[in-house]
Amino acid sequence: MADTPTQAQLWNGPAGHAWVTAQRILDEMFAGFAEQLAQTVPPDANWRVLDVGCGTGDTTLTIAQRLGPGGHATGIDLSAPMIEVARERAAAAGRPVDFIAADAGKPPLPAASIDHIISRFGVMFFDNPAQAFTQLRETTGQGGTLHAVVWRSAADNPFMTTAERTAAPLLSLPPRVPEGPGQFAFADPDKVQDILASAGWNEVTITPLDVPCEIARSDLRTYLSLLGPVGNALRSDTLDGAERERILDVIEAAFAPFVFADRVRYTAACWVVQAVNP
Repeated sequence: MADTPTQAQLWNGPAGHAWVTAQRILDEMFAGFAEQLAQTVPPDANWRVLDVGCGTGDTTLTIAQRLGPGGHATGIDLSAPMIEVARERAAAAGRPVDFIAADAGKPPLPAASIDHIISRFGVMFFDNPAQAFTQLRETTGQGGTLHAVVWRSAADNPFMTTAERTAAPLLSLPPRVPEGPGQFAFADPDKVQDILASAGWNEVTITPLDVPCEIARSDLRTYLSLLGPVGNALRSDTLDGAERERILDVIEAAFAPFVFADRVRYTAACWVVQAVNP
């Protein structure tokens, strides 16, 4: 059995390149989150904002539009392929935004250099969450704030688990590790509270957030073929083209409850995690 890839190998390999390919689809799907996170920054604030797990930069660029002339947005992500695209998007938009390809749990930034940390689904992948949140807190100044959106449980998010459930008899999929880094690693709010408290954050609040998401029906098959454990398994050299398409047919059919005419719609069940550096 092949060794499980590290987060760096995963996001600088197939997973990272898949997110680059699916950039347009994912930006559309998660558009509501970019706006929700942007609202955490007052208009024209001269804040220094760090976007943790920024991916291809959509949220970072949205926030940069709200900042005043003395403000600055920085995106950080482990995935070099995604950071490359984010830099290209910033240049095309003419936005003074920095993007760093590095481990956000060990941010290469000076102490107290950030006013506000935001994240859209980027903080659940740390190998050592308490250590990572300690270093992120030390990156903020006194009174610096954290506002992260994370997934609630797999049971609360059937859209996000339908492909795996359907593909399980058809593909060799890696088991989810409940206590390990991953999409639903922060599903338990008590666990998240303990992590942040041990990392020195104060005024921790964890509140539910439900966000409507949608993509074009014509993009669903591409989305399923690229992302998550199923997308990784479908890229296996052991599958021929015909077998891959047959499995995709089965998986796609399982998403019928989410299809409404020419749109695919679901509700993302999340937590909003907020905290303050004392």
